[in-house]
Amino acid sequence: MPGSRYSRRVVPYTCPARTHGANTPLFPHPCGVAAQALTRSGHVFTVKTVGGFKSIPLSRRGKRNEIIALTGQPDVPLLVLDDGTTVQGTATIVEWAGAHSAAD
Repeated sequence: MPGSRYSRRVVPYTCPARTHGANTPLFPHPCGVAAQALTRSGHVFTVKTVGGFKSIPLSRRGKRNEIIALTGQPDVPLLVLDDGTTVQGTATIVEWAGAHSAAD
């Protein structure tokens, strides 16, 4: 099923790993996987990085207030569309990117 074109700005929020780790053999990093899907769909974007890591207790404290305000939760990756709509989680972002290629 062909996807639609999306010509507006998207902003992915990631942990400090940013767009790295998508091709790690044992455990691909979720933020990298989401960024890779956006790139494959032709989206040009600037990553917003939030502090802390999920697996390190207390490392996120006070560093993710912006995304908590947007979504009510502190987890990344998170994609924010230009109209303020959010797409949360790696699988959902990958699915969204597959269905919305960047307009030429």
